[in-house]
Amino acid sequence: MIKLEAQPDEIYDIELEHSLLEANEKLARQNRALLDEHGTTAIDFMGAIGSGKTTLITKLVEKLKNQCGVAVFNGDATTSEDADQIEKLGVPVVQIATINGCHLDANLVGKGLRKIDISKAKFIFIENIGNLICPAEFPLGSKARVVVVSVTEGPWMVRKHPHMFLGAQIVVINKIDLADAMGVSVEALINDVHTLKPDITVIPTSCKNGTGVDAVAQTLLAI
Repeated sequence: MIKLEAQPDEIYDIELEHSLLEANEKLARQNRALLDEHGTTAIDFMGAIGSGKTTLITKLVEKLKNQCGVAVFNGDATTSEDADQIEKLGVPVVQIATINGCHLDANLVGKGLRKIDISKAKFIFIENIGNLICPAEFPLGSKARVVVVSVTEGPWMVRKHPHMFLGAQIVVINKIDLADAMGVSVEALINDVHTLKPDITVIPTSCKNGTGVDAVAQTLLAI
């Protein structure tokens, strides 16, 4: 596993330009151009802490690694437990420690892209920091963004964080096996998502029993 840690003097290095967001957009376009050059599709997985991003990515890697090259960038504030788990699957892993930063940015992802052989990866799954606000503002150069929400987050999660969903192409509603216990309607969550963005793909899943994981994999392969 490759470990990439943001240095205190690097975290703000793209602020040297007039606008932080504009600078990030520029770097994201550069990342995307590099990925496109190699025929590699990056997918940005966003969601709150505990939504099941790491488990979903693990299941997807298990399903796809023998079909096509897969690499994983794992964003975490300080620890590497999630990256350690995925590395056991035998795929390239870059662990990006943001040092308590609340999101990944295109600068850090660009550094990660220079740490691997991009040409051998059809997919790069980027697990963003557990946060439903900041990551939405910082594109990374991915071809698609996936928002993972869990029924354990309650019935109003979609309504409370509309901006996150408006910028995504796929929504995964996870842990549906717990919906009855939590008193949460999966159908209502799906309706909330489609009210915000009618054309978005919504896939209910349970990583515990495998429900919906094949559908997520097939959707990503079709991108």
